[in-house]
Amino acid sequence: MFKKILIANRGEIACRVMRTAKDMGIKSVAVFSDADSDALHVRMADEAVNIGPAAALESYLKTENIIDAAKHSGAQAIHPGYGFLSENPQFVEAVNAAGLVFIGPSADAIRAMGLKDAAKLLMEQSGVPVVPGYHGDNQNSEFLAGEAEKIGYPVLIKARAGGGGKGMRLVGQPSGFNAALEGAVSEGKASFGDGQVLIEKFISSPRHVEIQVFGDNHGNVVHMFERDCSLQRRHQKVIEEAPAPGMNAEMRAAMGDAAVKAAKAVNYSGAGTVEFIVDGSDGLQPDRFWFMEMNTRLQVEHPVSEMITGLDLVRLQLSVANGEPLPFVQEDLSISGWAFETRIYAEDPANEFLPCTGELTRFILPEGIARIDSGVSESGVISPHYDPMIGKIITHGDDRDEALEKMRKALDETYIGGVTTNVAFLSALCHNQGFGQGQVDTGLIEREIDGLISDGEAEPVDIAIGAVMLFQQQLFAGWRSIEERFHNWRGWGTGWTHIDFIHQQRTYCCAIEHKGENGYLVEFDGQKIQLQIANTSSENLHKPKISISWEGGTIDVVSMDMDNGVTVIGRARAFVFHLIDPLEIDDAGGAGASSIIAPMPGLVKSVKVSIGESVTEGQVLTILEAMKMEHSLTAPRDGEIELVHVVEGEQVDDATLLISLAEIQAE
Repeated sequence: MFKKILIANRGEIACRVMRTAKDMGIKSVAVFSDADSDALHVRMADEAVNIGPAAALESYLKTENIIDAAKHSGAQAIHPGYGFLSENPQFVEAVNAAGLVFIGPSADAIRAMGLKDAAKLLMEQSGVPVVPGYHGDNQNSEFLAGEAEKIGYPVLIKARAGGGGKGMRLVGQPSGFNAALEGAVSEGKASFGDGQVLIEKFISSPRHVEIQVFGDNHGNVVHMFERDCSLQRRHQKVIEEAPAPGMNAEMRAAMGDAAVKAAKAVNYSGAGTVEFIVDGSDGLQPDRFWFMEMNTRLQVEHPVSEMITGLDLVRLQLSVANGEPLPFVQEDLSISGWAFETRIYAEDPANEFLPCTGELTRFILPEGIARIDSGVSESGVISPHYDPMIGKIITHGDDRDEALEKMRKALDETYIGGVTTNVAFLSALCHNQGFGQGQVDTGLIEREIDGLISDGEAEPVDIAIGAVMLFQQQLFAGWRSIEERFHNWRGWGTGWTHIDFIHQQRTYCCAIEHKGENGYLVEFDGQKIQLQIANTSSENLHKPKISISWEGGTIDVVSMDMDNGVTVIGRARAFVFHLIDPLEIDDAGGAGASSIIAPMPGLVKSVKVSIGESVTEGQVLTILEAMKMEHSLTAPRDGEIELVHVVEGEQVDDATLLISLAEIQAE
């Protein structure tokens, strides 16, 4: 067996490979860019080598730098992980030419499956069913339009070198074909340097079911059953499960046999995935699945296959690359239970899933109930240079219901602060009725998107919890004077404290009554909510989790201090509450509103007014640039500009006071 291997990757997959290598007594070498010098995979490795600047093209995609690092470190083999150079045949050839072992398939196998059109022709010749379509070299637009007519609309136009939904267009009728073709060709050239396309029949109720295959260098190939990856957003997988809902023994055998044929057709060695499109309009039928593509690497979702088979796929990769035969035959493998995987990303679902960056100020993931595969830790940074995936949560149960319920609980016990994440979106998916019943297809998320994405608006109990967390933050902050202690509060009567804050651009004025050692009564907007907190001592805010009970139940939350406010995370949701001075609070918004506040962090693009200027309701006062979009902030009423608190070019935080209108004088 190898004594030392280099992992030519970063993040979660690098850490995943290192864990198995350590269990096998193999030393691991990490590579890192300037942006990853303190990354978790660097700290986990036995040694680490800097391979270049932050840009992937100058580091993780730099073949010569990676091979030099392997040779100088004494590594005998290179594991590519997934992404980056993992499916680059030139990289495989360079590794072999350097006298090193590539832990994966041959360059020929990768090349054979790398272009969708050539792969589909090969599959047809090997007896693997393929989607009806045109996969040839004639790229004349009129000819392709004619082929689409023969296939029958709707059709999919796909860049032959594409992936991840890039270079793909759905065409419903002939009138839209030419424009869609132009877009697919253009995107194929821009993304992959290849504008050639193929045309396929569009399956109206599609499911994405893939088969995990494994081969060795002795001609043996087995499959490790299926994964259902139908829950997708813009052709990107979101939740994966194994086995597939509704799968029967006849179809499983047919798909497994087709996947093994596909792997044998290219003399495949190592871990691979054969992806099929399935017509789910009338249940799963053994004559209604077709080859899409083969991923010649370890997949992101490989843990669900590990959970239902009890196998370690990375261990098998290392053994096979070392020349060992597979230690089992097909008949030795069986399915045990059910597994799910959710992918946690630093992204904002309410803002078109735009990636988010920043420091992970809090990072608490569930313990015991789930397997966690992650490449970051608390205080780590989500960089703008790479994929924003934070990690994966994997659950396993005796059946689908048990595994899904564990996933729901695991997401509720996930507390990530510092960046916006998709945890609430994943939780909503796991609670979706159709998904819960196993009614999955690739269009589910798009159909249900409005109900799956929250605008971040807190429920009344969340507002009450936010008020109490702000109260505790101030109570134990160590004021220097009695005046400072009550700077943000308004006291009306004995036993009550009034605290004012902003959430989602709305002002809340909450009255809080301390009810004994652990109780609080919070009153706002005509509502009264009684909260019971497990601990209200000065150490409370430093505990990993705080347990809070009310009439409707109990919740564990994590509360994090921030400048002039707190972030409260619980039940897979995160809420930001900004404490404000009562002197800056509007009576009730609307006609009396006097403050223009930043709705999100951003850059002050322009300031349209000056002190003393008269403005009318709806007039643009300032423009804020955030997440590559411009947001015009307008006057809430007629009035006069009293103060301008910012200047053009200034970077501001969420809820920063930008402009103040003069108070309306009583007549």
